[in-house]
Amino acid sequence: MILLTQPLHFALRANAVSAHVAQAKGERFDPVPVVKLFSPLGAATWLATELYEDGDTLFGLADLGFGSPELGCFSLAEIASVELPFGLGIERDLGFSTPFRLSVWAGFARRSGSILFAETLLRRAARGAGDPELPTVPDLPDGG
Repeated sequence: MILLTQPLHFALRANAVSAHVAQAKGERFDPVPVVKLFSPLGAATWLATELYEDGDTLFGLADLGFGSPELGCFSLAEIASVELPFGLGIERDLGFSTPFRLSVWAGFARRSGSILFAETLLRRAARGAGDPELPTVPDLPDGG
């Protein structure tokens, strides 16, 4: 599977340029994730918002399935090179789209312990709340 199509590549690069401009101005840049990559055989999940100029370094939220999702950089080449059993590899979620900014994803993922659980909670919040930018889920566990 091609992990990044040309339109995704363009959107990720555009976000990287926008982040650089915002940083130079001293402004905060908090885009929505552009792409979701995942392991079909486990909990490893990545939400990417930016692709740096080298064409390999992605920025976003990474969750390797150990209960501590983190914001940071990760390598597209390394993710693409992962060989799983049965000839499988890391895949792109073809139906992924979200109204939530990366900071919202990071907050929910850190508190719940995973991107996958955060996705469930955010879906519930979006259904029950009028403003998807400010989700409230009263039963969100306090994961630390």
